[in-house]
Amino acid sequence: MTIDSGFNHITVLLDEAVEALDVRVDGCYLDGTFGRGGHSRLLLSKLGPDGRLLGFDKDPQAIATGQALAAEDGRFVIVQRSFAEMAAVIAEQGLAGKVQGVLMDLGVSSPQLDDPERGFSFMNDGPLDMRMDPTRGVSAAEFIAQAPEEEIARVFKEYGEERFARRMARAVVLRREAEPFLRTGDLAEVLKVANPAWEKGKNPATRAFQGLRIHVNNELGDLEAGLEAALDALEVGGRLVVISFHSLEDRIVKLFMRRLSKGEADNLPRNLPVRFEAFVPKIKVHGKPQFASEAELKANPRSRSAVMRVAEKLR
Repeated sequence: MTIDSGFNHITVLLDEAVEALDVRVDGCYLDGTFGRGGHSRLLLSKLGPDGRLLGFDKDPQAIATGQALAAEDGRFVIVQRSFAEMAAVIAEQGLAGKVQGVLMDLGVSSPQLDDPERGFSFMNDGPLDMRMDPTRGVSAAEFIAQAPEEEIARVFKEYGEERFARRMARAVVLRREAEPFLRTGDLAEVLKVANPAWEKGKNPATRAFQGLRIHVNNELGDLEAGLEAALDALEVGGRLVVISFHSLEDRIVKLFMRRLSKGEADNLPRNLPVRFEAFVPKIKVHGKPQFASEAELKANPRSRSAVMRVAEKLR
């Protein structure tokens, strides 16, 4: 598969994420979101000949890049699956509890956003798709065409945090009765007109498009499953590094790490009999959340929303 080199991707928190993994030269690592391979290439540079790296991605173009890297470096393997399915792959590979580090760089890559044909962006008109794997699932156009008004409003509000979700969903349903939505520019225009209060410096379709993308790709459900699978994959002392790009993702990561760093009994009702293990933390959170430096912000404005959290498995 050929790759359109016209769309470039700058890896966010590149050095910081790989450093947080505390790489062991003969270790086994998982890159849950290969993307265009920025983190993977730096990680491979720190591994010795016995090191191993397994990459995951849903995007066919990312897989093509990963296959080219795998052909160059026998220590690397790429798998076209979501990190939510990590547990099955780890079991197949016999790696459960034997991995030294897992990296999950969430969100959408620059090539996905910048390529109009992928249908992620309201900035460049293209087919209304938004699927990270265009061969699976329901596209944004199909969802908008079929979903009840209440469901569209829920997606805009819950996943896009759009306060005018009901009004915008109503506008979408009224328009689709006359003509289906097939293009990003068409949908963006209807959402723009329906939004009565524009945020300064932000396109009025931004939040609704975010909500659609998250829903179409089941991003939050995949994240919850991926975090559990990553913890199961890690050996004691292994590191989990997660970079998120919006508040919904970061909240899931933060609560997951908080819950397991306090012991599961901390979340149970009082006076309920529990085993001693429930009081023992499963992970240790390393330091405070980390953000992009001033230099990185200037070089890559999209890094402004990035938050990195790090945890170590204790048992």
